[in-house]
Amino acid sequence: MPTRTASATWLGGLKGGTGKFKGESGAIDGSYSFGTRFEQAPGSNPEELLAAAEAACFSMALSGALERAGKAPTSIETQARCTIEKVGEGFKITTMKLAVRATVPGLEQSQFAEIAEKVKTTCPVSVALKGNVALELDAKLA
Repeated sequence: MPTRTASATWLGGLKGGTGKFKGESGAIDGSYSFGTRFEQAPGSNPEELLAAAEAACFSMALSGALERAGKAPTSIETQARCTIEKVGEGFKITTMKLAVRATVPGLEQSQFAEIAEKVKTTCPVSVALKGNVALELDAKLA
């Protein structure tokens, strides 16, 4: 299995500095700052990247779980909301909220919710967050 690589550079002090990140594939890159991370300035931030990773991973893992259950999905859309909060002297990513909507012919809502809950504990990004970040799930068929 491959190991994926990304890099980031930060120039300057915390509040006045700026950073850039990029993935090895070239498909992702961007800038970030104190303002984009802790305020409402436009731009990216590490939490947005983590939310994208969770949403993508969860959608793929759910698709595989549904296929293994004999119910291939037509579509899955996952929105992940990653929250960072001031905790003590520093900051902590406290919550990742997933809202999943899927079209799965022939599947009942109760079966879908059960499969989605299992995926919440087995998708690789969810596993990496386990024990450190509260992972909430709202899974509904479209």
